Amino acid sequence: PPPRLFLSSSLPAAMAEAFDSGTKETVKRLPLLTVAAGPREKDKWPDRLKQELQALIKYIQLNKESDSDWFTIEPKNGGNSWGGKCWYVHNLIKYEFDFQFDIPATYPTVAPEIEIPELEGKTAKMYRGGKICLTIHFKPLWAKNAPHFGIAHAMCLGLAPWLAAEVPYMVEAGVVTAKV
Repeated sequence: PPPRLFLSSSLPAAMAEAFDSGTKETVKRLPLLTVAAGPREKDKWPDRLKQELQALIKYIQLNKESDSDWFTIEPKNGGNSWGGKCWYVHNLIKYEFDFQFDIPATYPTVAPEIEIPELEGKTAKMYRGGKICLTIHFKPLWAKNAPHFGIAHAMCLGLAPWLAAEVPYMVEAGVVTAKV
């Protein structure tokens, strides 16, 4: 049988409410990955990377169709590292940040830890090294859906909601400014 997506019906109410209906609809349209391989499985990793790229292309297409394009991303080091730019518009002002992450050795069982180094220390929802906090809402969801979630899912259910919650707070606190 095809992999099943676990979103709200199987999660505690607080976690299910963490994602708005638009996010839930978007993630339902992303392909679930079927190759359960990480960078240590040299023979299967290229197949997993192909699925990762297909899911990212689909997510970017969905974002462009809904006029909600918000990131660029590219693989580095044979797909073991990724990086790009993400942005969030608050009060009609665009705030842009560089992000990066490494694929964990135990991927796809463990989600990548997304870093925005320039924001380190500017919000409590961040760990050392500029790693964004994903422990409460996203990591349990990833664990329930592994190995079918991939980088596109981490962007959709991890980085996007984090930016939506934290950028307005940091702007109002005066700790980030728009790049001119």
